[in-house]
Amino acid sequence: MKEKILIVDNEPDMLLLLSRLIIENTSYEVTATNNPMEAADIIRKDHISLVIAEMKMPVLDGLELLEEIKRINGDMPVIITSAYGSVEHGLEAMRKGAFDFIMKPFRKEQMLFSIDTALKLAKLDKENKKLREWFKLKNGENCPPDIMFAT
Repeated sequence: MKEKILIVDNEPDMLLLLSRLIIENTSYEVTATNNPMEAADIIRKDHISLVIAEMKMPVLDGLELLEEIKRINGDMPVIITSAYGSVEHGLEAMRKGAFDFIMKPFRKEQMLFSIDTALKLAKLDKENKKLREWFKLKNGENCPPDIMFAT
């Protein structure tokens, strides 16, 4: 199943730009909305792998949306974007669980790198959790929490 990215931005031009960037340069599927209030329902229904959300939106801003996403799925990577952000905003987003904070205007390579890195790390984290569970089933509850698998 292809990984799916949800883009949430109140600016239609930014939704179009990000959608085209991802569709033309990756194999990921894209769902986009300019209504942050729809995001939680989309995440629950559409098996979203990653969210890209604007920091400043009416009704529900990017940080509030980030908190809602983390309540739904604490492991979901979220990239916050902002044209009006600062270092303090970036630090706050990262403290609340954002994978990355990208200032607009951004370079296409920067966004694509962040998306790929976030999805790869999320996949590795999921595999690690599955391996730990498998190891516990095979070896009982004596599995140390910091087990390292040798290659």
